[in-house]
Amino acid sequence: QVQLVESGGGLVQPGGSQRLSCTASKSIFGNFNAAWYRQAPGKERELVARITVTGHIDSADSVKGRFTISKNSAESEVYLQMNDLRPEDTATYFCYAKLTWGRKEYWGQGIQVTISS
Repeated sequence: QVQLVESGGGLVQPGGSQRLSCTASKSIFGNFNAAWYRQAPGKERELVARITVTGHIDSADSVKGRFTISKNSAESEVYLQMNDLRPEDTATYFCYAKLTWGRKEYWGQGIQVTISS
């Protein structure tokens, strides 16, 4: 079993920046694709950005040019750099990992990010 733990959330002013980290209990991101999802109150969970084992990245239109996903060389952490934050980015952010050749997947517990002045 693998645990994913998010960190770096909190209260940020509009226009500010924040970096979220997702730390895995094992170095899995060489075999697991990773992603960040978010869920705002009363809304469905949505994909924010994802990164494959080969480093290919993709992001939602709503965050393109503002958010960047990356991972460390040890394949144990995934990051979400968030710039130019807006009130509509307020949500609980979840880290997600899925085995590339199988069904195994893991979710983090989620971390709150609030954008407010």
